[in-house]
Amino acid sequence: MIFLFSGIIFLYRKIFFFGFIKRIFLLCTMKITRIIDLTHTISERMPMYPGTEAPKLNVAFPHAEYGFMETQLTLFSHTGTHIDAPLHLFENGFSLDDYHIEQFVGKALVIDCRKVAKGKQITMQLLEDKRKDLYAADFILFNTGHSALWGKQEYFCNFPTLSSYVVDWINMRKLKGIGIDAPSFDPITTEDLNTAATELKIHCKILKTNYTIFLENLCNLEKVGNKLFTLCALPLKIEKADGAPARVVAIV
Repeated sequence: MIFLFSGIIFLYRKIFFFGFIKRIFLLCTMKITRIIDLTHTISERMPMYPGTEAPKLNVAFPHAEYGFMETQLTLFSHTGTHIDAPLHLFENGFSLDDYHIEQFVGKALVIDCRKVAKGKQITMQLLEDKRKDLYAADFILFNTGHSALWGKQEYFCNFPTLSSYVVDWINMRKLKGIGIDAPSFDPITTEDLNTAATELKIHCKILKTNYTIFLENLCNLEKVGNKLFTLCALPLKIEKADGAPARVVAIV
């Protein structure tokens, strides 16, 4: 009886010891997950695309009067960090709610474009430098460094744009989406919204395919690193949305 009891104690200690060692091993080898917010905060003081009004955040039901708080939001569909759908430019194009939810989540890669001169083009060379991960990505995000100018008038001027070769490559790849830390993928040449659509050549060439969505006004891309990561870019679910504000995060 004493021998059996001693054997049980020995077995228990052995199991405990190896279980403890296993937990230590897992803690030492597991990857630490970080979630990085790539989204600007919506406020009444935020910069807006030339020709559009800033959002209005009206407290319709204040605590003092009603015992609870509820805010009425008035804003354009392309306010702040947002997603463009093909319907933005094409009457028969997809709206955001036409896409399956999987369209907004996938593997992403940041391309460092901070050495591209102001107003110049992002070339295929910058993408080819990432060839190892390039063809595994569902989303390509372009880090121009331009988000550092957020809140200043210069934010809307002289940001890099894509070369025609990069645009053709994006269409060939049928990416889920592309993103940029600037107000647009096309240069802003006018504040007249009646003629602005004629200047959106990159938008037109890519959005007409219905494959690829645009993520604009991103931030914090420099914090993500240069390897593949999981991107979640979730727009507000609005019926027939030509675009919508989105909460965009990187899981690295």
